[in-house]
Amino acid sequence: MPLLTEDAKGVYVIAVTPFLDNGEIDWTSVDRMVDFYEEKGVTGLTILGLLGEAPKMTSEESRAIAKRVMARAKVPVIVGVTAPGLAAMRELADSVMDMGAAGVMVAPPWTTKTDDQAHAFYVSVGEALAQTPFVLQDYPLTTNVTIAPKVIDRIVRDVPNCVMLKHEDWPGLGKISALRASSDKGETRRISILCGNGGLFLPEEMGRGADGAMTGFCYPEMMVGVVENYGKGDVERAHDLFDAYLPLARYEQQQGIGLAARKYVLAKRGVIASPALRKPGAALSPKDIADVERLLARQAKRLAEIEA
Repeated sequence: MPLLTEDAKGVYVIAVTPFLDNGEIDWTSVDRMVDFYEEKGVTGLTILGLLGEAPKMTSEESRAIAKRVMARAKVPVIVGVTAPGLAAMRELADSVMDMGAAGVMVAPPWTTKTDDQAHAFYVSVGEALAQTPFVLQDYPLTTNVTIAPKVIDRIVRDVPNCVMLKHEDWPGLGKISALRASSDKGETRRISILCGNGGLFLPEEMGRGADGAMTGFCYPEMMVGVVENYGKGDVERAHDLFDAYLPLARYEQQQGIGLAARKYVLAKRGVIASPALRKPGAALSPKDIADVERLLARQAKRLAEIEA
């Protein structure tokens, strides 16, 4: 597979990790999941992220997941390699790149408190990874690290193998506008910006200059449709499609049970055999399931109206 570049566009879906009810990795569902995402038109896959339950896996399991996915996938694969130290990060990055990964993704440590610390961290990441292209994961709601646009510009100028921003600030539309203004003026490189947060703001993000999505909503075809229609200039069609899925996307963004809701729908769609999260992890209550089922039914009605 070709290496990730700053020209990347489209939908790099954040993949779940399928588990059996006993907590073991469900390898059959891993294969079926890769096929499903590709059938829905995604540009690439991102694995071993927070919503892939990477922190609950051993290093051996992480490598095994990466190897299995890359052996199956026909699209580029980005692998999350965030670790407490640079040595562990580099070791996993080298391993997955040898397997054929397109690039890796790195989030800042929670100890990052100042602009200079954020810049210094990513300079050290760039040096540690050598020629490996990487994604700067900007997710302050989880990492508790806020990286201002001027600091991201500085990192992009000083770290040539930083080729993509996973933008997940909230609110963050102004950040996209600021970053694009800098590159438009020639003050820094224009890197790829793919957005997260379950796709909740995807149409607006595309309007601000994002190149696509990197998130894991249980209907990846929605994100693919929004990005493709924006690319064709059919903004109204993109918004109509987004509106049909928005209530479910909103429900999926709840802290605590959001991933359980995502896995419930993926299991219902036949993508994974079990909706189980590896412990410790949330499970949906009967009332939660009733909520999701109601949202699915209403979503089907709205989609039928759009296609009518």
